[in-house]
Amino acid sequence: MTSYPPLKSLPAFEAALRRNSFALAASELNVTPGAVGQQIRKLEEWLGVELFIRSVRQVTPTQDGLAYAARIAPALQQISDASAHLRRRQDHSVHFAMPPSFAAKWFSPRMARFLIKHPTTALHVGSTEEKPNFDQDGLDIAVRYFDGNDDSLEAVLLYRGQAAVYCAPSYRDELGLETPTDLVRATLINDTKHHWWADWLATFADMPPEQSRQIKHIDIDQTAMVIEAAIHHQGVVIANPLLTEEDVMEGKLIHLFPDQVMTVPLGYYLVHPKKRELRSHVRLFRDWLLDEARDLVTSQKH
Repeated sequence: MTSYPPLKSLPAFEAALRRNSFALAASELNVTPGAVGQQIRKLEEWLGVELFIRSVRQVTPTQDGLAYAARIAPALQQISDASAHLRRRQDHSVHFAMPPSFAAKWFSPRMARFLIKHPTTALHVGSTEEKPNFDQDGLDIAVRYFDGNDDSLEAVLLYRGQAAVYCAPSYRDELGLETPTDLVRATLINDTKHHWWADWLATFADMPPEQSRQIKHIDIDQTAMVIEAAIHHQGVVIANPLLTEEDVMEGKLIHLFPDQVMTVPLGYYLVHPKKRELRSHVRLFRDWLLDEARDLVTSQKH
């Protein structure tokens, strides 16, 4: 008898154990449930033990099955990691994710610069408000808006979080908004994911929270939509200057009180797993993105 078990059976065994179902394991492996069952029977015959107790709707691992899985799991993971590492070395693609507002307001206008500079790199871009899952989503690198603290990640600050007040020029003129206290006459557009209005008004208008809550407001749960609402004369928005720079340059928005900008305990960080070596094309993209953001960091220091 060969010293190796039937190797084709091991992925079927691992999937069936994890899913407690031959059918679900078959769906994951793109084979039939019968094929999974056959592979596991081969493994059981080779080992001389029963690995699962079969029932009508599910399968339950035996104690031998659990013990065997615990012993082979590190080896299977090593095979997976080594194979993925070797494949990634030949991969010219970059899989990148970021918050939707960052994608729409800052990254999209700049993306073509990278593709022109590095035409052999295939860039796959996604957006999410959730914490990026590098293994499950196949990501190489991401931008995350958070406080920068995560022991599993390398995190480089791209832009420190700030809260500044904007509105359409015509809205400012119509309401005569000249000082922070004038905002009692405005409609405050509140980003429910980044709600800084109470702190900003307390800091720059000496307004207690109970008073600021009395000001008319609109709650919106998407940052890009919040900014669009301000552009369309719906009220005053508090936003990160990074996300409004293009609209200010085009005259769609005006920064109402440039001297009243509040630093917040969050920021846009470029992140990737600490223990993962970045492929050459990912390093190119990382370096390009840091270079694009360098002027932003410099401008925040002045």
